[in-house]
Amino acid sequence: MRACHPEPTAAVTLFAAALAGSSRRTAGGVGLVASAVLAGQLSVGWSNDLVDRHRDAAGGRGDKPLVADGLAAGTVAAATASALVACVPLSLASGRRAGLTHLAAVASAWGYNLGLKATPLSVVPYAVSFALLPTFVVRGLPGSPEPPWWLPAAAALLGAGAHFANVLPDLDADARTGVRGLPQRLGADGSRGSAALLLAAGSAVAVLGPARPSPWRVSVLTAVGVLTGVGLRRDDETAFRTAMAVAAIDVALVVAAGTRLD
Repeated sequence: MRACHPEPTAAVTLFAAALAGSSRRTAGGVGLVASAVLAGQLSVGWSNDLVDRHRDAAGGRGDKPLVADGLAAGTVAAATASALVACVPLSLASGRRAGLTHLAAVASAWGYNLGLKATPLSVVPYAVSFALLPTFVVRGLPGSPEPPWWLPAAAALLGAGAHFANVLPDLDADARTGVRGLPQRLGADGSRGSAALLLAAGSAVAVLGPARPSPWRVSVLTAVGVLTGVGLRRDDETAFRTAMAVAAIDVALVVAAGTRLD
């Protein structure tokens, strides 16, 4: 369970389920969305630790079960394959177009694990996969509609911000093992500033994009900005949790406002 990156796996699955629940889906449809996203996220999380196990060992990553707890690589490989196989029919159950959209999001995340994380393009899979997630939810509705422009745009910005926040605690270990993604090239201050800017921009699009600004939405946006600034400066270990909290607030606002997603 710890090898699957449980916090982001649970968070992304809940975000997708919340968006699906706010749309014109049956309870069964919401369950299919949640199951597909969960399977995809499990495959991404497990494959990440599996691919990086030698690098994590070289970097002294005691928080990784494959390094510190004697978890067998074969066990993780079998779990990864099972989750990936399950993801295909679960995704396509929402319709061919929607299913292919979700599978593209999963493939993008796998691209990060398989090499893009160590290049200047490391942020691209995060932006692409997060943008495709709400697109998958909307395209699974009757008629396979397109989402409003602001929904994938906000998700892409939030996903990119999460990438910079997620890397902050690992910068030293990455330097020792030769990982040179975009955050590593920008350094701690550059990554922290990029995370704050992208999360704030994503929140602004999510809060203000669906409708004309109202006082309560502007107030919430201000509070989100404060949360982002404080959380990212307080502790690098909690930076990714701050990013997930910001995304959760934005999803909650969209759902609570009863915004049409198609």
